[in-house]
Amino acid sequence: MNYLIGIDLGTSSTKTVLFDENGEVIASAGKEYPLYTPQNGWAEQKPEDWRDAALETITKVVKDSGVNKDDIKGLGISGQMHGLVMLDENGEVIRPSIIWCDQRTEKECEEITEKIGKERLIEITANPALTGFTASKILWVRNHEPENYKKCRHILLPKDYVRYILTGEFATEVSDASGMQLLDVPKREWSDEILEKLDIDKSLLAKVYESPEVTGTILPEIAEKTGLSTATVVVGGAGDNAAAAVGTGVVKDGTAFATIGTSGVVFAHSSNISIDPKGRVHTFCCAVPGAWHVMGVTQAAGYSLAWFLENMGASYTLEAKEKSCGVYDILNKEVMETPIGANRLVYLPYLNGERTPHLDANCRGVFFGLSSMHTRADLARAVMEGISYSLTDCKDILSEMGIQITDMMACGGGAKNGVQRQMMADMFDCEVNTVTATEGPALGVAILASVGAGLYGSVEEACQKLIHKDPEKKCDPVPENTKEYQKYHQVYKNLYPALKEQYNALAEL
Repeated sequence: MNYLIGIDLGTSSTKTVLFDENGEVIASAGKEYPLYTPQNGWAEQKPEDWRDAALETITKVVKDSGVNKDDIKGLGISGQMHGLVMLDENGEVIRPSIIWCDQRTEKECEEITEKIGKERLIEITANPALTGFTASKILWVRNHEPENYKKCRHILLPKDYVRYILTGEFATEVSDASGMQLLDVPKREWSDEILEKLDIDKSLLAKVYESPEVTGTILPEIAEKTGLSTATVVVGGAGDNAAAAVGTGVVKDGTAFATIGTSGVVFAHSSNISIDPKGRVHTFCCAVPGAWHVMGVTQAAGYSLAWFLENMGASYTLEAKEKSCGVYDILNKEVMETPIGANRLVYLPYLNGERTPHLDANCRGVFFGLSSMHTRADLARAVMEGISYSLTDCKDILSEMGIQITDMMACGGGAKNGVQRQMMADMFDCEVNTVTATEGPALGVAILASVGAGLYGSVEEACQKLIHKDPEKKCDPVPENTKEYQKYHQVYKNLYPALKEQYNALAEL
């Protein structure tokens, strides 16, 4: 039997999973690490923590599994995107990594837009200048820490730093590199025009591979430490969402996934490059060679429900304790008994501003239509509907761009909630499925490793063999529900333009 390792380098922890060649989990291990906020709006992590977590968890799964090291044919890494890792001439970390959720680079985004032009920037990188992306972080270090910038010889993304530790190679791949705002996304290579206009030396950047390509093998000293073989290949891997797509089988046209974690994502595969000129959604190279994905992101999806339960759901928590059941058991039962539209109550989930479709940092959450008749069940249903409306907005933009979705997968925490899945099926007007596997990004990069190691001929072939839908959790749209939701969704869509100026006025107070 052949085996594969998938590493998922997240913001709170790294998880490493050993799979057999059929995608079955043999062993897994995780390790947490801190996030640092030196100032308001800043977010940093120590790359050394990622290194230590990867080495420790690899060692554990190899040891616990008892698998022969020579049978572990390939390893893939998935990672949180956009983080900036800077190394000196000796390959040592210069400063903590500025990670994806850091918001310090507003002025640098203005600098990028001014030097390149908004339209041209979107044409090349498929996205407007965003504070989360890597290019603005590079400029911030140059503008504020010139001594650190002067020492920099290598710029890597988080997962690619772990790759460097494992293989000694400076490499990245197209899906993660797409989020740096330095890649020509249509051409799948570094943009000389952007690098020249921003005065960034191309030699600082790693070589770009396709996601299933072999980028190196395990160093002898790492093999000795972890129990791996020096013959184990390490493939390009993928950014977290691109890896999750492979791990849920979203690798061909018509397929997409929606995830409800803290934020919400609607992610669709496309064989053709499709860029929104308004910059409302991200277009990135995907983990399937020669293909792309388009992704809408909402800021406070699952977070809206968590916020509601924490601040308004005390009675749910108390009742759950009294009945010795889960909070969601009670909440879902009440939501199911409440009519579509929550008795004419609409919730806008803009607790932390919004990304798609409005790209507005000033907009805020709203309960619209609140009256004395409304109960906790109405509020709960309105929040769940608001989350689904925000994801439907993302899907509608993809449809505008000519990307038709016929097969939607649900993943993340929201995928576990059957009530939320049914709402999505009704609003999306297409069936919503889940997969039997739960390892997501780790399985996705293990699949990429299986292709790089020659166990499968393509990503599509591997997914066909290893990814299976869960028939018991399939949700079909109910036509009458779809029609009813469309009425309330129109009210939902009308509210943002009606409130836009007042959001700005409130932010000025």
